[in-house]
Amino acid sequence: VNDSTSSPPLICLVSSFGGKSYTFNVAYGVGKAAIDRLAVDMSYQLKKHGVATTSLYPGLVRTEANLQMVEDGTWDEASGNLDLSKGETPAFSGRAVAKLVSLSKEAMMARSGNVEVVAELAKELGFTDVDGSCPASIRSLQYLLPNFVFPQVEKEAGKPVPDWIKNNVP
Repeated sequence: VNDSTSSPPLICLVSSFGGKSYTFNVAYGVGKAAIDRLAVDMSYQLKKHGVATTSLYPGLVRTEANLQMVEDGTWDEASGNLDLSKGETPAFSGRAVAKLVSLSKEAMMARSGNVEVVAELAKELGFTDVDGSCPASIRSLQYLLPNFVFPQVEKEAGKPVPDWIKNNVP
């Protein structure tokens, strides 16, 4: 049982945008959607016990498994040619959780049940990845345009997107 001033316990579930839109396969998407729903439903039932919940969305993460795929030469096909060198470290998500648990009880309980995007938390709560960078949010134009839109435009047009466009993404 928590007193009225200490931060509440936090149940942090790791999910992804695969819970919101098709990513990889049906099982992946259904599993991530279930995690998001679990965070929301638990927030209702655990509120009376002073327990907060969240569903955390990291961006592209340089996990050991992903780095091994790069080494094995399978990353580009599996990821659709995403640039893993621009990805987040696993520590970035850890820093997000550390910042969340440092919030006041009122602030944490107000967020309980929410989806939290790690890069957006970094900007809001003031932390960086281990190298001092703050990767772009996976729902920002800085992430979406170079990783998804520009490659599709280049494929369809048969020529590169001009640098003056690539270098001026807001």
